[in-house]
Amino acid sequence: MKYTKIKPYKELEPFIHFYWELKGNEQEGLWERVFPDGCAGIFMNLGNSCLTDNGALSLEYGKTYVVGAMTSFKDSFIDHDTHLVGVCLKPGAFANFYRYTPQIELIDNTVELEKSKSFNIDKMLEAHFNYFDHFYSGRIKSKSNPLQSVISDIHLTNGQIAINKLSKQNFTSVRQLERDFKKFIGLSPKEYANIIRFQYALSLIKNSGEKRSLLEIAFECGYYDHSHLTNEIKRNTGLAPSQL
Repeated sequence: MKYTKIKPYKELEPFIHFYWELKGNEQEGLWERVFPDGCAGIFMNLGNSCLTDNGALSLEYGKTYVVGAMTSFKDSFIDHDTHLVGVCLKPGAFANFYRYTPQIELIDNTVELEKSKSFNIDKMLEAHFNYFDHFYSGRIKSKSNPLQSVISDIHLTNGQIAINKLSKQNFTSVRQLERDFKKFIGLSPKEYANIIRFQYALSLIKNSGEKRSLLEIAFECGYYDHSHLTNEIKRNTGLAPSQL
């Protein structure tokens, strides 16, 4: 499998993490697992039909799909003729480009986009990353993200911040914060913070090797003990820490 990431045009960086391309290889097909990161995305299938959402959905050639934020891992079957190209949006940025239902309705789902919102397959086949830059540069509906300061506070603490403190720092109520998160991200503020904390723990586990114990990492990330961290890892990845 070959997976490529590329940064968007500079003016799009506040809204888009990266563009990506995934191609299968000549080896046997395999199930590829992705973990929750709090982001939504849009992608097109440029290869043969392939399965996603743990086998529940078949992606068809030439169609564009939106995938909502995830609360757990998701498996897709990558075969030798798989070819997917997509966009990873920053949290809360979906509304900067699309008018759509609240993001809570897309949680853990992959949905085909209607034709008027879909990518142009002919232009995608010519030069997809350049096409993405032109497509999204001409589609910006708003350059503001009402959750940007809140999201920044969550990331600055690696997800270790109480939601009532978060609301006070951003001069809003917990209830309003809940409504805004479910509308623009799909997750509750607590769910989003937990994902960011999990992602931070995951990076420490992968980068520290055997230099640090799971208990040390658990305490640094605000978990009660290594069992608490282990359970969170299993819930988000379906794997034990030793399998990461």
